[in-house]
Amino acid sequence: MSIDGFHHPEAVRRRRGALSPVGYFFDSFDYAALRHLVIDPLGPGGDRRFRNAIFDHRYDAARSVPERTAAQNAVLLLDGVFLLREELRACWEVSVFVRVSPAESPRRGLGRAVALFGSTDAVRERYERRYLPGQELYRTLAAPMDVADVLLDNERPDLPVILRWPRQEA
Repeated sequence: MSIDGFHHPEAVRRRRGALSPVGYFFDSFDYAALRHLVIDPLGPGGDRRFRNAIFDHRYDAARSVPERTAAQNAVLLLDGVFLLREELRACWEVSVFVRVSPAESPRRGLGRAVALFGSTDAVRERYERRYLPGQELYRTLAAPMDVADVLLDNERPDLPVILRWPRQEA
């Protein structure tokens, strides 16, 4: 499952400006809905009934996704940016931070985002002015590399490096 199904509408995401890194960090995702529709139902004491998305940011429209019921022994794997921020940190039994350099991140993003933003120049500008500074704000405020249980260096996807792994209890 991905945080991408829990974007806010564009009016919320861009209220501080389309290229605002502060807006990227604080306004991109609906964390209350993520908690209510995914984390709490799939957590301890939850009823296992969840929805894996509520919004499609590409069309700036709500999504009507049917409720599903997770198996009794289901494990939630959630990927996305900013998931180790303070208000979500206690939700995870195990957390993984995947590190990629600020130089590598936009290189990978170009392949995915040109269709969304229209040109390589638009994608580069978005990375330089919004995404990379927003990620820096996240690293400053949430210290994800310090708090993650597992730290991976994924600079080379063909050769990821484990930098930290939880110790086994005796």
